[in-house]
Amino acid sequence: MEMSSSLLSTPTIVITTIIALAVSLYYISGLRNIRSGQTGRGKKMVPSAGGSWPLIGHLHLLGGSIPPHIVLAEMADNYGAMFAVKLGIRQTVVVSTWEMAKECLTTNDRALATRPRSLSSEVMGYNGAFVGLSPYGPYWSQIRKIITRELLSSHQLELLRQVCESEVLGWMKDMYKECTSTERDIIGLTRTTVRTTKVDMKRRFGDLALNMMLRIIVGTEYTKADGGVNDGMKFLIRDFIELAGRFVASDALPFLSWLDLGGYQAAMKRTSRGIDRLLQEWLDEHKSRRKPKGEDGAMNPIIINRGQDFMDVMLPILEDDQDIQSYYDADTINKATCL
Repeated sequence: MEMSSSLLSTPTIVITTIIALAVSLYYISGLRNIRSGQTGRGKKMVPSAGGSWPLIGHLHLLGGSIPPHIVLAEMADNYGAMFAVKLGIRQTVVVSTWEMAKECLTTNDRALATRPRSLSSEVMGYNGAFVGLSPYGPYWSQIRKIITRELLSSHQLELLRQVCESEVLGWMKDMYKECTSTERDIIGLTRTTVRTTKVDMKRRFGDLALNMMLRIIVGTEYTKADGGVNDGMKFLIRDFIELAGRFVASDALPFLSWLDLGGYQAAMKRTSRGIDRLLQEWLDEHKSRRKPKGEDGAMNPIIINRGQDFMDVMLPILEDDQDIQSYYDADTINKATCL
């Protein structure tokens, strides 16, 4: 009697139910694959790599002690230049030759342009408004056209050339000051001497790239007016880039999102709040510097005593484009695109 009651305890029932559900899903998935193979006769199917487990797919192979690129290389040796793996519930195609990559990125780029929704795109990407993480569709196409026309065209790049040149010149002057010392001799003449100094070039090049991007996008700089640096901004951008590329278990297994394994969801929310606060400050500043409405009632996009950056250009475009505002409001699109 005691043995039967222990077998029917709550943990045992839960574990048994989970195992039964996993086995059922496994066989249902296999039956669906068989049916799809029967209905798709005559079509050449991508071979699936072996070793897949129910629910998690090939995650146990890619998350082991062997680096993922070595595991995928061994699979390519066994299954050819193109094969399929399962990352949880996500069916993923892997290519391992430049010919296949060219076919995917040129000939069939539209068919492979989209991507599944991820936790980072929802939490940090303004629920899909950030074009770098949003799925392919009409919204993505419209934002891409705006970016190409207003930021990446040959004419715009030529206009932005002076920004890059001034940043490089300022960067070189700072390097020169750091590696030299200026002294006055007894008769008052200035003498500059070169001294041996250790310079963190990785940090220097990172600051240069960040200053260029910020001046082009929002017209500000990472360095402060007093010569110091805004470490808070740097840490936010660093955390955003790191978390955006982080593999989260709920991306492969969405039903695990409520667990927040690894605490990445909480970190993304914290970073998202900081980034949004920073972008909102920049956006409010750009709006306040615009000239008031003219006689015709239209907002004049010309900035007083200030060159236009990308956020300036986006303001009138988004205000006039009602179609794109059907997806998100103008402020959200502006902040997400400048992100």
